[in-house]
Amino acid sequence: MAAPSPTDHKSPKLLGRLSLPELRFVGDALRAETVGGVLLLVAAIAALLWANIPAISESYDTVRSFHIGPAALGLDLSLQHWAADGLLAIFFFVAGIELKRELVAGDLRDARAAALPVIAAVCGMAVPALVDVFVNILGNGSTDGWAVPTATDIAFALAVLAVIGTSLPSALRAFLLTLAVVDDLFAILIIAVFFTSEIDFLALGGAFVGLVLFWFLLRMEVRGWYVYVPLALVIWGLMYNSGVHATIAGVAMGLMLRCTRRDGEQHSPGEHIEHLVRPVSAGLAVPLFALFSAGVSLSDEAIAQVFTRPETLGVVLGLVIGKTVGIFGGTWLAARFTKAELNEDLAWPDVLAVACLAGIGFTVSLLIGELAFAGDAVLTDEVKAAVLIGSLIAAVVACIMLKLRNRTYRALTEAEERDDDHDGIPDIYEEHNPAYHLRMAEIYEDRAAEHRRKAENEAATAPQTAAGSTTDGDRPA
Repeated sequence: MAAPSPTDHKSPKLLGRLSLPELRFVGDALRAETVGGVLLLVAAIAALLWANIPAISESYDTVRSFHIGPAALGLDLSLQHWAADGLLAIFFFVAGIELKRELVAGDLRDARAAALPVIAAVCGMAVPALVDVFVNILGNGSTDGWAVPTATDIAFALAVLAVIGTSLPSALRAFLLTLAVVDDLFAILIIAVFFTSEIDFLALGGAFVGLVLFWFLLRMEVRGWYVYVPLALVIWGLMYNSGVHATIAGVAMGLMLRCTRRDGEQHSPGEHIEHLVRPVSAGLAVPLFALFSAGVSLSDEAIAQVFTRPETLGVVLGLVIGKTVGIFGGTWLAARFTKAELNEDLAWPDVLAVACLAGIGFTVSLLIGELAFAGDAVLTDEVKAAVLIGSLIAAVVACIMLKLRNRTYRALTEAEERDDDHDGIPDIYEEHNPAYHLRMAEIYEDRAAEHRRKAENEAATAPQTAAGSTTDGDRPA
């Protein structure tokens, strides 16, 4: 397998090689997402077992319905509610930082580079929504859940890759990550616009004042978690009581952080805080949300309902077919109308496989399902089951497609990571550096000299060996 070809910066290249800083950032981010995704997978399985084992299933509903919190502040919530509105605010805070970094320092800062993931993400949300609406119109179902199949869960997708042992080249990994970031942005807008019914403008105004104070303290470079954490809690509480979904507060605060580096800084404040908060989000907040939200009945009757009821069938088809067609179609359209060429190391089936993998919708899909059918507990659980089944089907199909190309991916990944001169920079990024070639020439000269010495030593001992062989040859075996 040849080494990945260098990206031609003079012509647009779809899924081209990343810059070295972007490669390292993407690698670190995806390693953290993969660990979080495995914990998320474990939590989801635990929730399903807890909810479906007859001896303990009643305790599941009892625990997640347990209320705690100050009623005087309007925060006497169930544990399930705290997980969805409270803990997920941490998840969306990290998503806000990721989005800000992509906009100011990542691929999205360049309009040409941003066009591909943005078009793919928009198509990857629009087509599943249309599929869901179409199925429900034909089946006389409710279209309230049109947004459920629009979200992609990057952590769950990466956990699936980790479980099956498939490694993706950096270009595909970056595409999937950026796609998920843009996906999260539109999911946030959907939650804010379509799932806000009654607004308490006094509480919303208080939250806005708190956000302005948060922004001002950041600009004044005030430091100390003891300042920001209490302020963030106040902003979250006011946002919750305003009627706007409380996770919007997390996104807003994440977007306010500075994600560009100044002279002498190894990491921007946004990157530093993301590094500190991401383990809390991936290791605690999201798994606990999954534990209290993913526990739905998976009896034969419940599974049959998923494929016969339009509200649930629309979710399954939206995730499995809508996401795949939307993302692949959006990417193809971007290539068709921008005259961009696909990276010669990849093929369109690779894009199709990643598009199918993006059909794994979990965290945000479950959240939107709860919001869309809040007044119908039975339908809410059925929609959640549809999310799980649709995600499972998408994962299986994507894994089969990716496994067929795993040998190629492994060769590309090894070429991207090879560092024969041991300078900490992958060789593929130094192909046009004369110093690199001089270092490699010196390394090969040293190796050649070592092999010559070994050859001379072997030649010197060869007569003795030959003589010994003659003597030994007379002996019986």
